[in-house]
Amino acid sequence: MQTSSTRHDIQTEGDIKTLVDTLCHKATQDTLLGASFGAAARIHWPHYLTSQYRYWSSTLLGEGTTEGEPLPEQVALPRSGAHVEHWLNLFSSTVEEHFTGSRAEQAKQVAQQMATRLSASRTRELPVD
Repeated sequence: MQTSSTRHDIQTEGDIKTLVDTLCHKATQDTLLGASFGAAARIHWPHYLTSQYRYWSSTLLGEGTTEGEPLPEQVALPRSGAHVEHWLNLFSSTVEEHFTGSRAEQAKQVAQQMATRLSASRTRELPVD
């Protein structure tokens, strides 16, 4: 793990790639999330990565455009509470491992908002008794 003195804020497309690539690598190796991310890789991994780079570059750097948040069909994640919470923890730890600063904090806040919406979309899909 990098020390805080070697970490910097998210500033470039390269930083976005580091964040997305590291997160996706960790998720594919994760016991809880691996199957979901592995399925995404077999189906459309290059498209998935490209959409993630574009989304996070637009959101954090104001570069490029995106058609909105990559939810829910573009997120390789079951919409159960345990999976979403685990993904959020993995996302936050990945940001903290590589970056520090206002954009790093913004990335974690956006991920929290995504997780909240993902969980809410799962709740809406459940039948009402």
